[in-house]
Amino acid sequence: MDKTIFIYCDGACSGNPGPGGWAAVIIFPEGRVLELGGGERPSTNNRMEMLGAIAALSAVQDRPEPVKLYTDSGLLINGITGWIHGWTRKDWVTAGGKPVVNRDLWERLDSLARARKGRLAWGHVKGHAGHEINERCDVIAVAFSKGVKPALYEGPAVGCGYSLLEPGAGHLHKPAPRGKASFSRPKPKAGGYYISLVEGRLERHAAWPQCQGRVSGVSGARFKKVASAEEEREVLKLWGV
Repeated sequence: MDKTIFIYCDGACSGNPGPGGWAAVIIFPEGRVLELGGGERPSTNNRMEMLGAIAALSAVQDRPEPVKLYTDSGLLINGITGWIHGWTRKDWVTAGGKPVVNRDLWERLDSLARARKGRLAWGHVKGHAGHEINERCDVIAVAFSKGVKPALYEGPAVGCGYSLLEPGAGHLHKPAPRGKASFSRPKPKAGGYYISLVEGRLERHAAWPQCQGRVSGVSGARFKKVASAEEEREVLKLWGV
């Protein structure tokens, strides 16, 4: 049985700098999911990406299990796994001789990473490519950047409303062709479809962009990719619809 804690985090900013939001989803090995989110005004996209990781690692700092953290930020991964070693040796000055931006957050992140003593792995997930947890993080982060506090889930994994599969080509949807929008009842052989629930009203979408446009920044919105009408019924049952 896998005893790893999985973390997904993301950040968003309306303008750079501008109002920012961060998000994290933590999946515990005992089958529990915890969503986190917050914001900062003004901020930058990079600060929000970092704050999502910092908040998540802080939330599990007393847990002994190994952690794998997924982010769509190449800067975050490159910074914490490589560049930071040079920065600390040069007293937080870049190779170009300039002070490191967001040093306060890099130091906090480095401290949390070191405290895990080799029990932390970093993974990259492509942003806006169809991975459901990455998409959920984006929804939360965008909401906080807009000053909206979304409903954050904490409870059993079976009720979270999205797939917990790790990133991989088989778990990503392909972008929808232009002109394709929501429709009444997609066919399972098309590779699945999305359902969204906003203020008690259910809609179905051919692809993620249409679903994202409906749920992004909306407090209490729920969404899920399903492969069949039967799976849709099961999800709606979990949602209490």
